Amino acid sequence: MNVLGIETSCDETAAAVVKDGREVLSSVVYTQIPLHQPYGGVVPEIASRAHIEKIGAVVGETMRHFHEFGGGKLDAVAVTYGPGLSPALIVGLNAAKGIAKGLGVPLIGINHIEAHLHTPFLVDPDDASASDVPAPAECMPALGLAISGGHTAWIDMPAYGRYTVLGQTLDDAAGEAFDKAAKLLGLGYPGGPVVDRIAKEYLSAPKKDMIAFPKGRPREGVSALAGLPAELCVSFSGLKTALLRYVQREGEALASEGEIPRVVASYQEAIVQAVADRTRTALRRSRRNSLIVGGGVSLNSRLRKVLSDLAHEADVRLLLAKPRYCGDNGAMIAGLAFFRRNHEEDAMRLDVNPCLEVGE
Repeated sequence: MNVLGIETSCDETAAAVVKDGREVLSSVVYTQIPLHQPYGGVVPEIASRAHIEKIGAVVGETMRHFHEFGGGKLDAVAVTYGPGLSPALIVGLNAAKGIAKGLGVPLIGINHIEAHLHTPFLVDPDDASASDVPAPAECMPALGLAISGGHTAWIDMPAYGRYTVLGQTLDDAAGEAFDKAAKLLGLGYPGGPVVDRIAKEYLSAPKKDMIAFPKGRPREGVSALAGLPAELCVSFSGLKTALLRYVQREGEALASEGEIPRVVASYQEAIVQAVADRTRTALRRSRRNSLIVGGGVSLNSRLRKVLSDLAHEADVRLLLAKPRYCGDNGAMIAGLAFFRRNHEEDAMRLDVNPCLEVGE
């Protein structure tokens, strides 16, 4: 079964064709980073306009690659309908409806967060190690960690296609926390890659003097928890405030050699350890076979190392996506659609849902 997947939830216009939920036959991603860099973050109006301008070309290039590969015909079209930026989601959903109707094939609506947790199962046709990637059903029950610019959530996966949120961020996602720190320190946008690079260089030095930034554990009884346990939730607002106060207090001293890398490495460590603490707690609560991690922040080298050690400690298999599939992409949408064909019957009546919850 060949599925065309379309993703426009934020600032990437992406499309891909995936065979039988696993094999990526074609994938194209147009990133809008240069458009949003002057603003230090994603501007919804700019994002939606760029999606309108690029969606046709991105889908067209995806289909050209698919046909060059000798892929045959499409059996379905899948699209992200939430969560995400409403103006951006509308572009992808309308394009997908038009393509599905024109081809006379089913349309499948997909949850963006759930799709991130499918990325470790994607393989490329020419990948010699593809046989080492397990099938989703072999990895259940699992703990899912969706960690990106817009989402940080711990998700129970007792079986593939079944999702329940165990804990999540109460404010900023981890990726957003990185971006805001980078903006405050004048490091540019997006913040994640530059923070990772600077911190990695600092941590490789013989002596590492770290700043004790808070790891963001909310108090029990806070209304924002909405019934979720505090020990499985995180709040990065206090961490950002701590960084701001440190910068204001130190002032010109930050310009001294080595001080910015020290601040960056310490800030990153606070985020990584906060994520690791909640992940460890979730793994201890119930026996699982795997820890499945998806989302752009899963590219962070320090997080990968810490999660690898944690998985070894808990005796579970760690599943991480290839770097090319960590960020938003169409392959994760097309891939999950093969396994989770929700809203297939009434998809032509689907509307975007910017606040779509996991499991809906």
